[in-house]
Amino acid sequence: MSKKEQLKILCPNGHLGFAPSKEESFWIGVEEKPDYYCCDSGSNDIGPTPLGADQSVSPYEWQVHDLEMLLVASRKQGVPMLIGSSGDTGSNSRVDMYVDIIKKLAEKHNIPKFKLGYFYSEVPVEYVIQKLKEGVVIEGLDGRPNLTIEEAEATDRIVAVAGVHPFMKLLDMGADVIIGGRSSDPCIFAAPALREGFPEALSYYLGKVMECASFCAEPYGAKETIIGTITHDEVRVTAMHPKQRCTVESVAAHAMYERSNPFYEHVAGGLLDMTNCSYRQYDEKTCAITGPKFIPTEGQIKIKLEGAGKIGERYIGIAGIRDPYLVANVDKVIEWAKSQVEERFKGREHQVHFHVYGKNGVMGDLEPMNNAQPHELCIVVEGIAPTKEEAYEVAMIGSRQLFYARLPEVKGTAGTAAFIIDEVFPASPAYRWTLNHVIPVNDPLELFQIHMTEAGV
Repeated sequence: MSKKEQLKILCPNGHLGFAPSKEESFWIGVEEKPDYYCCDSGSNDIGPTPLGADQSVSPYEWQVHDLEMLLVASRKQGVPMLIGSSGDTGSNSRVDMYVDIIKKLAEKHNIPKFKLGYFYSEVPVEYVIQKLKEGVVIEGLDGRPNLTIEEAEATDRIVAVAGVHPFMKLLDMGADVIIGGRSSDPCIFAAPALREGFPEALSYYLGKVMECASFCAEPYGAKETIIGTITHDEVRVTAMHPKQRCTVESVAAHAMYERSNPFYEHVAGGLLDMTNCSYRQYDEKTCAITGPKFIPTEGQIKIKLEGAGKIGERYIGIAGIRDPYLVANVDKVIEWAKSQVEERFKGREHQVHFHVYGKNGVMGDLEPMNNAQPHELCIVVEGIAPTKEEAYEVAMIGSRQLFYARLPEVKGTAGTAAFIIDEVFPASPAYRWTLNHVIPVNDPLELFQIHMTEAGV
């Protein structure tokens, strides 16, 4: 049982560095003297490209900005700071980048020496292939088939998703600052609470409700600080921005978003059951929650793996169409353009994709709000192929052939009816998710490499 009656955790941002954290609410939160400063810095919502290419999607300066606020405040107060999924993907290079940033910031601010713990989450592709050859079943999630050797061989980079265990291990080792590899979002916050002896269900709920920071407050405002407080009976979450509140409605809505069954959340090690959660307004800016349950996973321990593999190089073209007849027949226009790409690249590896914006008066594939035909359509063309030269040509044909579409009803030229940007632009290479699977392990720390160093002056 914890010696503490309650524990307070500060979170400034639902994705550290993705956009700079707002400073006003952060420093208001610092005045509350939290016991821990915690933040998630990654997501698979950003798609497979950053993981496959081993790069960040956020400017380096934004990430330094957020880490600097957290480091200065936590070290001045003398309490731990925990970061998960470093640098957007949690790959080893992103962890190294964050460790380097922390060391440089410590020198910049003349922070006295402290223990800097970090862990890696990358899993070698060869390790996974060997497990498959040994007959280990690596189960697919969300309807994916079980992993095959062929699919593993098509993978460039794999990360394991850490639960609470690497964070708790490093805290036990005396770490003052922890830089984590790929991590389950709620576990970054649940780990300190569990280590301090608070109930599993409340600890994981605390993590769930805090992971996106001010997304659980109203009115909507991203990148603002919240403070989560856990006792042995309830969780309380408080908005720090002067004009935001954590209400019954805003907290319950956030806790239950993004799922087909809004009352259950899979977290590393089990299932968070929110069926019997009770919400009440604790004070003007705070909502209190009771009643979550935690159902541990039975049987062998399983760790989630995320993997990305390169498809090819990519170029992007953009086309604008205003002619009413072409707008009304845009599907036929696109089919013509596709046929010309196929004719040119028959027998050669390639992909072409057409993304239509403005169709039926709305963007993408959303249902139309009315039957009015739009004035103009924007078509984004993706050309993908093994080489940049081939990808350029795929995108160029796909874009230009929108201009030359042969519709049987059109007599004479329609050349002035469509406006085409007569150039295509290089984009990042195209990747796809190859792994969204779980692998059985004997120890929850088995796939994570724990390290400790020093920083400061």
